[in-house]
Amino acid sequence: MHQTARSLQLKDFRLIEAIHETGQLALAAEQLSISQPAASRMLAAIERSVGGAVFERHPKGMTPTQVGLTLIRNGSNLLNGLDQTLNEIRSLSEGLAGTARVGSVTDGAVAFVVPAIQELKKTATGADIHVDVAPSDVLVEGLFRGEYDFVLSRIPPGYDKHQLEVRRGRHEDICFLMRAGHPLASRPAAPLAGLAGHEWITQAPHTPLRQAVESVFVSAGVALPRDIVNTTSMLVMIAYLASSDAIAPIPRQVAALLASNGHSGGLVTVDPEEKIIVSPYFLISHRTTIISAIAARLREMVFAAMNRAAD
Repeated sequence: MHQTARSLQLKDFRLIEAIHETGQLALAAEQLSISQPAASRMLAAIERSVGGAVFERHPKGMTPTQVGLTLIRNGSNLLNGLDQTLNEIRSLSEGLAGTARVGSVTDGAVAFVVPAIQELKKTATGADIHVDVAPSDVLVEGLFRGEYDFVLSRIPPGYDKHQLEVRRGRHEDICFLMRAGHPLASRPAAPLAGLAGHEWITQAPHTPLRQAVESVFVSAGVALPRDIVNTTSMLVMIAYLASSDAIAPIPRQVAALLASNGHSGGLVTVDPEEKIIVSPYFLISHRTTIISAIAARLREMVFAAMNRAAD
């Protein structure tokens, strides 16, 4: 039995399957692109290996014996498993399947990562995508730990930039998000002093967004807001804004999503009279990390979208 198993090859099972499908040795040979004499010799060798006839010959064709049915059944499982394996390998190599792990600041996730994933999924339905939204220090630390294939992030101090591949950056333009009934909601733009007079819910001190906002206030000679709730949670921020007269400085791309299509339960945006721009974030990869084909494909799609937005 061991010798029989070793003597049968994948091409033998494909011939048996082809004969079963067509009912004719000549048609099976044509289907497999081999000559009929070669197919006849292969079948004879198979029957010697299993010790009996695989097909019964009739004037109108060939039908499988019990031995043949066993070979057909098990051969079908074998060939299907092999085909599936080869398809999975092909999908992996072509970037149609596999795992991609992405980290991003909020603006990058909304503006570029989400649309790129949606585009990728049109052809790569087997892709396993993981996305984290976090501050830059968390993202870059995760990149160095191998937790991400690439990130959209700023580079905090203390990291060796020589180990990183850094691509084109993007600035964040800040506006203010508030509930639709807020006293400032009807204004197209609000003075800094008017914004400072309200309660704020925003990122913690020393984050790039908070620093950019405070810098504009200081440069304009306007006192900083004193009544502040600090949070990194977008859900907490939305809930707080919806039930109070608080305001939140937020990247314009994110605010546009939250204030449209009823996503946020009636939130609107107001521009500051002084433009507020946050330092740019970049598409960053670690030079020594080998990423999957699907991750590389997603990274290129994100990068292309960032280039289009900049042009």
